[in-house]
Amino acid sequence: MASGAVLQHARDLPSSDTPDETAHPLLDLLSNTLVVHQVVPYLPISSILNLAAASPSFRELLLRRTPGTFRHLDLTHIRAAKLDIGGVDHGGEIWRNVQADENVTEDDFYSGPLRSVFQRLRRRDILEHVQTLVLDGLSVTAEFCNDILVDPSLRVRILSIRDVKNLNERKLMQSLRYACRSTRPEGTPRLRGLYVFGARDAPEVTASPPARRNSASQVVANISMGWNHKSQHSLKESIRGEGDDWYHRKGRIISKHIAEGWAETLLDCREVIHFDSVLCTGPRHQNSPAFGKLPPAPNGAAHSSEQWGIATFALGGCASCGSAPEGFTTHGDSPAKDLPLLAPVPLHSSTIKAATCPMPGAGSEAGGETRKFVPRCLECIRERYCFSCDQWWCESCYQVPSRHELAIQHVHVVGQTNGMAAHEMAALEQPPTVKVRMGYCLTCNLISAERIPPRRRPGFPTLNG
Repeated sequence: MASGAVLQHARDLPSSDTPDETAHPLLDLLSNTLVVHQVVPYLPISSILNLAAASPSFRELLLRRTPGTFRHLDLTHIRAAKLDIGGVDHGGEIWRNVQADENVTEDDFYSGPLRSVFQRLRRRDILEHVQTLVLDGLSVTAEFCNDILVDPSLRVRILSIRDVKNLNERKLMQSLRYACRSTRPEGTPRLRGLYVFGARDAPEVTASPPARRNSASQVVANISMGWNHKSQHSLKESIRGEGDDWYHRKGRIISKHIAEGWAETLLDCREVIHFDSVLCTGPRHQNSPAFGKLPPAPNGAAHSSEQWGIATFALGGCASCGSAPEGFTTHGDSPAKDLPLLAPVPLHSSTIKAATCPMPGAGSEAGGETRKFVPRCLECIRERYCFSCDQWWCESCYQVPSRHELAIQHVHVVGQTNGMAAHEMAALEQPPTVKVRMGYCLTCNLISAERIPPRRRPGFPTLNG
């Protein structure tokens, strides 16, 4: 009885005696507009909603007074957005069973988890505030992407669908080309950037709660967890030191296979939608400034000419002249339509200017920033580019020999005893006509030859045999 009276007395205390929730240090910190705009993009949507549910003051701050709370939405770690159908669908059994039982379409099946998440976000009036949407690695269909393009209630300006599953790229190309047609309504599409060619960002390594184990296993687990975090930190620091793709890191940038038709899609979407790659500017393509200005390659040396191509390599200047026939793509000088979107997806802005701007000061050489590159496809640098040292020779300085010229070249037979000396003497007898062979330049071939041990001839035993 006494305890009940005390409890009732505590409930009847005036509100002035209870702690004032507005004096909460976290609430006071997030009330700073600059702080909340810098912190919120790093929080998953579940954490934002849980924080908003903590008290009316947090709810008022995050859901009403801060308009950009849900501007950047990353659904890659949301379990409800993932389609888990097991390792192998035995002959499409799962799909046939679902189709027979529920009479759903293929799009409804593969995009069902994402559409369910979108319905929840729409009911909470969150979806209409999203401007950057990251769906990397999820099950995303072309019809779902088309809905994002044409839905007037959505304001998505940057969309990332790298390494997604169940995407019909042909249908996606058709949707993009139709959305960017010349007769489109004014102000459409709202989408301005699409990440689709590159690889998704490396997932964060989060610390899992310690489990109850014996002392030895717990110590080993803690050491392993610490080394994992150190390795991830070192990797991030090295990547940050190298700078951005295209501008600072040279070589192969896009490793995935580019489906036929993407080059024409990029051409039709120019000045409307930016992508995480650009058109190749090699002289063999019609969009190149050097198209038709160089002498044709000898018969058998040139590959089939294509009108357009997607750049998958970022090159520096030619090893001979230091430039390229078409010139460089330079940030700040080249048109905005010629600049690729840079990874990772920007957190604190949803503009194309922020998505295409390289990091300042990263990858600088000799005190000067290298904010330029030469975008090329594989066919334009075949037998011109060394995959070992990233050197290449442009069309103005080097003509790839034809197959006939390679067949009649003098072949030097080099022994294994003094192989390097004989090879160097043979190279001095006549000027070398081949810069790159089988993907490696002459210097890298010599280095690799030094590392390869001589193979033993059959029938001749060694001293140990």
